[in-house]
Amino acid sequence: MHQTPHITLYSNSVGESYEEETRKKIVLLASTLLFSSLSFSDMAVIVHPDNTSTFSNAIIKKIFLGKQTKFTDGKIVIPMNASETLPTYDAFNDKVIGKSRTQINAYWARLVFTGKGNLPKILSSDTDIVSTVSVNQGAISYVDSSSVTDKVKVIANF
Repeated sequence: MHQTPHITLYSNSVGESYEEETRKKIVLLASTLLFSSLSFSDMAVIVHPDNTSTFSNAIIKKIFLGKQTKFTDGKIVIPMNASETLPTYDAFNDKVIGKSRTQINAYWARLVFTGKGNLPKILSSDTDIVSTVSVNQGAISYVDSSSVTDKVKVIANF
């Protein structure tokens, strides 16, 4: 039987072949993607448990952009943002609003400056958010899903 000799076309500084190095890079990339997706928890949009309004992603986006000031049941909306120091702040703006931190800050600066809008109230922790939403019928906010309690109602998950 005739065997074809294995020819190494490439070798790095530690003597690995191109195939070995590529295989390691693929494993490293797969591991990175797996662990980075695990590090981001789900996010829940929450309201007071007595809120009977209907919600869609479009309605939630309009509320947090100041374009919708009443729930579908007619009650006044009180949007509440997470502090910029919480991971949910950027995640919410990216996934739900579709804007970066810089874009959302510029958007609100323009609305406030022209008198066409008021910044949503900012709360410093998920605990504060859940606590505040649970006692304000018009409140709407977002938290890490692990922070949700039975004192609030989840209307969407992202």
